[in-house]
Amino acid sequence: MPPPRKVDLLPPELKSWLQEELKVRGFADYVELSEALNFRLEEEGLELRIGKSAIHAFGQEYAEFVKFQDEASAWAASWMNDNGLEEEAQRHNVLFQMITTLAFKVMQSQMLKDGGEIDPRELHFLGKMLKDVMSSSGIREKLMVEERKRVALEARQEAEAEMSDRMTGAISEAGLSEDQADFMRRKVLGLEV
Repeated sequence: MPPPRKVDLLPPELKSWLQEELKVRGFADYVELSEALNFRLEEEGLELRIGKSAIHAFGQEYAEFVKFQDEASAWAASWMNDNGLEEEAQRHNVLFQMITTLAFKVMQSQMLKDGGEIDPRELHFLGKMLKDVMSSSGIREKLMVEERKRVALEARQEAEAEMSDRMTGAISEAGLSEDQADFMRRKVLGLEV
């Protein structure tokens, strides 16, 4: 087993800082980024130092990860919006990003191995995870049914409000008493008063 990369030895807060700096700098400027990171490591009292080539290798890997995550996020949001699930898109987008990130990590670790080192179980689990994501169309159908019910309920409520307003106007024009008006609303419109 190869030794861990120096970037993987960073404390979580410095690794997060590095990832954010890579994005801010457009995945470039590795010499200055290396100097800034090593300065932070020194301030933290850590003896670890990371060269620009190690940061560059990590930066390329992270850039690809960010690209895949952005593409997955855009696809999920577009798919949700296209299917009338705008309100659910945000929650599903987060879930989809998490699954996509995990799938990317598994695929990446498998791509770095030689044929004899690839564990078929990991590929099986990746395939199962992707199958589960794709079979979530049952969830999609359920969400679409719920959305249709919500739209139908809103339309019915709007129609009832409009009928009630018309009934109130007709009752007023006819000069009916309040008891007669309540009776008409209950019998004709089926409204609770």
